[in-house]
Amino acid sequence: MTESPLEADGRRAADKCAPGNYVPDSRAVAARMAALSHPARIEILKHLSASSSCCCREVVDHLDLAQSTVSQHLKILVEAGLVRFAPDRQRSRYEVDRAALADVSASVTALVNSCCSGR
Repeated sequence: MTESPLEADGRRAADKCAPGNYVPDSRAVAARMAALSHPARIEILKHLSASSSCCCREVVDHLDLAQSTVSQHLKILVEAGLVRFAPDRQRSRYEVDRAALADVSASVTALVNSCCSGR
């Protein structure tokens, strides 16, 4: 069985056709879960969610990690679509993509429900 190609939002084209039928692709869910698999990235998300947006320096000061380490973690979160990035003069601003995190939550809930519904 071959899976249809992914759209930019991580959904297969066939999944979009049926109204109300959002079934995220397993690879897209796994990529977001992988981005959440490091304690520093969880702490970064917590810090970012407490404000509307932050620059890298503010995250560095809060977590007491090297700037290069925080930058790398932010890059992973941005690439996974969990954090949005916006250039702001000489700095970059980061903010949590709350809809993307809600999608992760819904995906995990659906997985748990499908795996545990027979108990």
